[in-house]
Amino acid sequence: MDYRKFGSTYVIRLDPGDEIIEKVLWLAAVEGIKLATVTGLGTVDNVTLGIYSPDTKQFKANMFHADFEIVSLTGTITTQRGRPHAHLHMAVCDLASRCFGGHLNRAVVSATAELVLQTIPGEVDRKPDAKIGLNLMHFWPNEN
Repeated sequence: MDYRKFGSTYVIRLDPGDEIIEKVLWLAAVEGIKLATVTGLGTVDNVTLGIYSPDTKQFKANMFHADFEIVSLTGTITTQRGRPHAHLHMAVCDLASRCFGGHLNRAVVSATAELVLQTIPGEVDRKPDAKIGLNLMHFWPNEN
């Protein structure tokens, strides 16, 4: 992994074997990033994508082990209990151009990945919502 900061933007290169969420969280912790958007592309060969069911309040994980091109990687960096939290979604396609997507649980880079992380001034925390079953964005202080 290598990266450079240009103003409020980080440009990141991930290398073979790098796990995307792990590296994004590491960068957020090291650089003190509390709020940002993330976009990216590249190649991966070990991916776990989840789909959330509001009815059961559970994620179904789908694991894929093949050569994939990242068609889209997008998401946010916020905080949860004072630590960086990554909420990323990814769509990938295989050699036959079949696409798979969902909530990114894990993705290992096979050749390279290029990410752009755009920081936003401020902080948004996440708190559990029992009704929905997810950790939702919590805006504080709530002065509305």
